[in-house]
Amino acid sequence: MIKKSVPIRNVSDIRRFFYRNETPIYFISATNFNLLGADEWVKGFKFISYIDCFDGQHPNVFVPDEMPHDEFQSIEDINNYMLEHKQVVEFLEKRGPGGKALFLMFNEKTEKLAKLNKLEVCFPPAATREFLDNKANTTRVAERAGVPSVPNTLAKVESYQHLKKISRHLGDDLVVQTAFGDSGHTTFFISNEDDWMKYQDEIVNEPEVKVMKRIRCRGSAIEACVTRNGTIVAPLMTELVGFPELTPYKGGWCGNEIFPDAFTKSIRVKARQYAKKFGEELKKEGYRGYFELDFLIDEDSGTLYLGELNPRITGASSITNHAVFALADCPLFLFHLLEWMDVDHKLSVNQINNRWFRAENIDSWSQVVIKHTEDSIDILTKAPESGIWTMNAEGVVAFSRLDTHRRAVETENEAFFLRITKCGDYRYEGADLGILVMRGRSMTDDFQLTKRARQWINGIRSKFEGKPLTSIESSAQPVNDLGGFKIM
Repeated sequence: MIKKSVPIRNVSDIRRFFYRNETPIYFISATNFNLLGADEWVKGFKFISYIDCFDGQHPNVFVPDEMPHDEFQSIEDINNYMLEHKQVVEFLEKRGPGGKALFLMFNEKTEKLAKLNKLEVCFPPAATREFLDNKANTTRVAERAGVPSVPNTLAKVESYQHLKKISRHLGDDLVVQTAFGDSGHTTFFISNEDDWMKYQDEIVNEPEVKVMKRIRCRGSAIEACVTRNGTIVAPLMTELVGFPELTPYKGGWCGNEIFPDAFTKSIRVKARQYAKKFGEELKKEGYRGYFELDFLIDEDSGTLYLGELNPRITGASSITNHAVFALADCPLFLFHLLEWMDVDHKLSVNQINNRWFRAENIDSWSQVVIKHTEDSIDILTKAPESGIWTMNAEGVVAFSRLDTHRRAVETENEAFFLRITKCGDYRYEGADLGILVMRGRSMTDDFQLTKRARQWINGIRSKFEGKPLTSIESSAQPVNDLGGFKIM
């Protein structure tokens, strides 16, 4: 057995260390989507999930039985519920003390419950993450790091007249963001007083909002990891945003693509430079580990602006951690996890970044997040299985076989589907139905869904069937516990 005192000096050492790992490690979240495949890299890695996406067929996913609980208001509530669940506590005790815990989201209560369960949370404190997650604070950190944001002003807005006064230098078309929340729910496009009236309650109740000039832009995302040796940066990805075929939310994230020629070399260089600068500024704030930056590329000027920070594993992490550069070396999340393991390590971050930047180390994949987009509510009577699906020449999709992540997808006529909403669940506007992962692109060069992507989306949607609510069900609250907040 490898001794903890043996230092790690290269990627091979990292892979060997985690293959021989004896420390119980858990990803505790609503689903196992964000770290799919992590159990194949780390011995002793288990998922503790609220939703069983694999109907009991995944060997390393533990889903406790449902027990009575208060209505969930956030993913933190889900995680806290599971850490107090008798079956989860027994599962953790059986595997022994000294475990490590990863979360998508957590709060101070989660930290206390993890400690009671003898788990170390492998992330900076919740208070640090919350501070940095505030979009106003993100903007200030970016300014200190020398990373440009879209022209903006930060202020408490009291009225439409006040908004116009403080944003005079930004023009008539504005974008207003509240400090926290998913962009599809908390980003408001305001060009006149009628627009203002739709959102005024959300805006005036905030102690501070970010008011930006509205630009014509395309979205992009980049994931990185702050380590003691420097900031490791993954390649830049495109973002799918606001497609009505996928989400009912204007401006809402609904997927990503990664492929070698997605951006010009100058944009890729600048994005990597900005991510490294931002990572080093995060380190000064006491943050270490995984983070993601959304960048906006101004289509008129070509300028690259920071959009927002996600100080966590994200919905894009599955693509980052399964691309060619990650499989050839090791996934980005392993560098994150290494920061919390009791082992000496010293790595050449520049060598890793240079390898990961090369186009030949980037293959072509895309993922789309499929939500229920209709303004309707029913109960699902049929839902597609998670696993590998195929599409024939006529565009008809069919289930092929069970698999636990996308590695088995060999051609563009296959795709991996991870089901979120299952039979017996409410299907309502905005409900996450599932995630579809495909080889190749899902958008055209002018940022429209490809024909193939539409066929896949329509094909998977057709596999969901529902029944109308009965009068009794209609009189009850007709939305399940996961409604209204981000679970991925």
